[in-house]
Amino acid sequence: MNIPRTARLNFKLMDENDSALLFELDSDPQVMEHLTRGKTTTMNTIKDVFIPRMQAYRNPQQGWGLWQVNLNESDTFIGWILIRPMGFFTEQADYSDIEIGWRFKRTSWGKGYASEAAQAIADVITANADIKALSATALKDNHGLIKVMKRLGMQFVEHYTHSDEFGELPAVLYRKSV
Repeated sequence: MNIPRTARLNFKLMDENDSALLFELDSDPQVMEHLTRGKTTTMNTIKDVFIPRMQAYRNPQQGWGLWQVNLNESDTFIGWILIRPMGFFTEQADYSDIEIGWRFKRTSWGKGYASEAAQAIADVITANADIKALSATALKDNHGLIKVMKRLGMQFVEHYTHSDEFGELPAVLYRKSV
């Protein structure tokens, strides 16, 4: 599957050879603030945990995986867009509801890149007739992420408690029927 360029961005499905880019992005405590409470990711964690997880849901034909986002003018990596079935790592995976997420370098924040990239990728992914919904989650206080969800036309669905190795925090689920 290919994602067409936008006026400012181009896309490539990431693979195990992109660990340095993933590490670079996850090395900024502010980028990681609403994910790991600001704890940066080690290269060992990228290679031993993140890459195997990505490979588990990566499906080039379906467009599932992490889509590298680069600036057209310089081909500079600025972040990624996640695409996978909702609940992929649970027994309740929903292949008709696609989860979308994103992570961008701080230098690209506030320029509309996340919305532009997410919309471009969502347009292609949701053209599949088997896809009935596009969903995204965020910690409740991640206002930037929630703004992007709303720009994508997603509506609030529910509050829930996000639990991970860092504890429990209030989170939200947004969804858009397609």
